[in-house]
Amino acid sequence: MAALTGNVLPLQKYFIIRKKMKKILVVLYSIVALVMIASCNDYETYAEQKEKERDAINQFIKDSAINVISEETFRSQGYTTNLSKNEYVLFESSGVYLQILRKGCGAPLKNGETATVLCRFTEKNIFTDSIQATNNILTFSSVVDKMSVTRSSDSYTASFISGESVMSMYYGSSVPSGWLVPLNYINIGRPKNASEEIAKVKLIVPHSQGQSYASQNVYPCYYIITYEKGL
Repeated sequence: MAALTGNVLPLQKYFIIRKKMKKILVVLYSIVALVMIASCNDYETYAEQKEKERDAINQFIKDSAINVISEETFRSQGYTTNLSKNEYVLFESSGVYLQILRKGCGAPLKNGETATVLCRFTEKNIFTDSIQATNNILTFSSVVDKMSVTRSSDSYTASFISGESVMSMYYGSSVPSGWLVPLNYINIGRPKNASEEIAKVKLIVPHSQGQSYASQNVYPCYYIITYEKGL
């Protein structure tokens, strides 16, 4: 009898454990099913993502008390934005919003000119209201983002210089199109004395004019950027 009992008890334990495992598997399958349903419900079309982005930009503009002006008004004001009114000009063709804090010293790039442009910047994800990238911190104090810029009429092409750019470390060598929008309206120079300052702007950039991650994931970014001519 003792021997028989010794065989039965492990068997009972086996079935008890098996029953418990079955219950655990049922729970796990239920969780997986719920996750799959949630994923299906959370799926957004590209049109829905763009609408969500527009809503986020509009909310950012409202929260920041930004006064949006047209390109016509911008032109009539001598291509300036009134800082006391917190003005940003909206470029309808790109969806980029620009505020010029300083036009800067020097002169605009000439037609046909290729130049090295140095930038200090801070990039914020408007969806999360968080800083994603910047070279305005102690860690990157020695790193100024360098890009090679070529002007052809009123169009610009540019790429970050490999190894000399925080942006290229994060997103690759391609320069966000939104970064090039201010170049028609600011000077790119180097200060010759203490009274001269380099150009500085603020930008709201939709994903279509943004860096690679923003473009792929459809989110807008806010930038503060300075522009200075390299040697």
